[in-house]
Amino acid sequence: MTGTSELEQIATVLGVAGVWLMMRQNVWTFPVSLVQVVIFGYVCFEGRLYSETVLQILFFAALAYGWVHWTRGHTADNPLPVRWLSRRGRYGWIAAVLVLWVAWGAIMSRVGAALAYADAFVFATSVASQWLQARKAIDNWLGWVIANTAGIAVFWRKEYYWFAALYFIFWLMAWGGFTAWRRSMAASGTSGATAAHG
Repeated sequence: MTGTSELEQIATVLGVAGVWLMMRQNVWTFPVSLVQVVIFGYVCFEGRLYSETVLQILFFAALAYGWVHWTRGHTADNPLPVRWLSRRGRYGWIAAVLVLWVAWGAIMSRVGAALAYADAFVFATSVASQWLQARKAIDNWLGWVIANTAGIAVFWRKEYYWFAALYFIFWLMAWGGFTAWRRSMAASGTSGATAAHG
C-alpha cells in the first residue's frame, strides 16, 4: 500500500467522493467523477490493463451523458426520478453483459492484455451498470456489486492495492446506494414503477 503512486491515491479518493455523491443523487458527482476516470484510466494504461483503460473512456462519455440527462428539464426541487428496469430490460442487460464480456475478452486476449477475460468481465458489467446509472435505474447498483467483486480480484492480482481497496469500498457503497435509492423511490411514491428505458 505504501508503494503506490500519488495518482493512484488521488484517483482512489476522488472515486469514493464520486460514488458518495451518486448515492445522494447529487449532480456534483459528475464533475468529480470525470476527473477521477481520467486519472484512473492513465494509471491503468501504464499497467497494461487495457480493458480498464477503455472502460474509463466509456465512463467519461456516460458521465457526460448522465450529467445532461439528469439535469435537462430537472432541478434540485424536481429531480429526475429513480426507476426500476422492466423485466425485458433486465434480460436485455444480462444478455448485453454476456456478449460484451466474451467479445471484449477475445479482443483483449489477442492484444496481450493482462488478465484479459477477468478484466473484460469487469469491463462488461461496468459499462452496462454505468449506462443504467446515467439513466437513473436503481438496478445499476446491483450491477456494480457484481462488477466491484470481480474488480477487487483483478486489481489485487495486479498488485494495485489502493485500487483493490477502492473497489472494496465501492462494493460496500453499491449496497449503500441501492438502499438509499430505494428509500428515495419510496419517498417519491415510485417504488412500484418500472423504467421505460432498457
